[in-house]
Amino acid sequence: MARVGLVVNPAAGRDIRRLTGGASVVDDYAKRRVADCVLEGLTAVPDPPSVRVMPDRSGIADHVLEEAPDAIEAEALDIPLERSAADTRRAAAQFRADGADAVVVLGGDGTTRDVAGEIGSVPVVSVSTGTNNVVPSAVDGTVAGVAAALVATSTVSAADVVERHGRIEARAETPSGEKRLAALAAAEVSSRSFIGSRALLDPDDLVGGVVSRARPGDIGLPAVAGALESVAPGEPGGVALRLTDPVDAPRTARAVLAPGVVATVGIESCKRVEPDEPVAFEVPDGVVGADGERELELTDTTVEFRVRSDGPRLVDVDAALAAGADAGTFALEAVDVPPSPED
Repeated sequence: MARVGLVVNPAAGRDIRRLTGGASVVDDYAKRRVADCVLEGLTAVPDPPSVRVMPDRSGIADHVLEEAPDAIEAEALDIPLERSAADTRRAAAQFRADGADAVVVLGGDGTTRDVAGEIGSVPVVSVSTGTNNVVPSAVDGTVAGVAAALVATSTVSAADVVERHGRIEARAETPSGEKRLAALAAAEVSSRSFIGSRALLDPDDLVGGVVSRARPGDIGLPAVAGALESVAPGEPGGVALRLTDPVDAPRTARAVLAPGVVATVGIESCKRVEPDEPVAFEVPDGVVGADGERELELTDTTVEFRVRSDGPRLVDVDAALAAGADAGTFALEAVDVPPSPED
């Protein structure tokens, strides 16, 4: 029997950007409902896969298991919990080790990044229930479940509907040793000298960075880059951006920097970069972030970014369902329907 893993991050969609930016909060009830829909979606194929759910201390996994459709064999993943991102990474590593055929992730860019670091080549259906949602898809949970079932059961060819997303590596030599950071959509340099709430909200703090994708419909630095040049999620390489005061900038861009935050950004330079091409930034006193979250505090350091082509294998949900329809998965033979008493 095919196997699907389910990761639901209870903390996703609740950070300060949801308050200061005015965007909506994705609470536990909403996540439970999306997860319920994922399991229902798994029943769309003739022989549904089994599912293992990452446990949590918010009651989401317990609810999902209690409400699982009769056609689905569902159980909790047996891992220790720390109530941190380590839970997500540990679950992803266990799914990979257990030979999961696909994994559905409910969260934002940070959750997907944590999964990507451990999931290996297992196809991932990333569903947006977080704060920064550049990589995850804004798709109904039921539809996401159908896509996962199609891929997990090999009803559709993964080669036709799964694509490698890029990722960005950041490396800095510091007096205390080498520091590394991984991002999926964007690695940013901020002039603010402390991590604080972790959220990148003030456009004046943003010095620049490197993105693996660039579309105006994205959020954060990918949206800024996308205002000038388009890079598809699976396209090799990326874009390096150096920002400056809009008053002095040769070019500016109007972009969505965070949920509920639109700003004019001054662009000093915007350059396409090839896979593995190094891009260096001098950081006198600042922070390097990943996908909109401050992570590394640096002083008098050079940080080097490289776009890699070995990010997570993401399922194109629309392509998966189209392939499923082409394969005749959803077309059933006509059945005799008894006449109603009124006939």
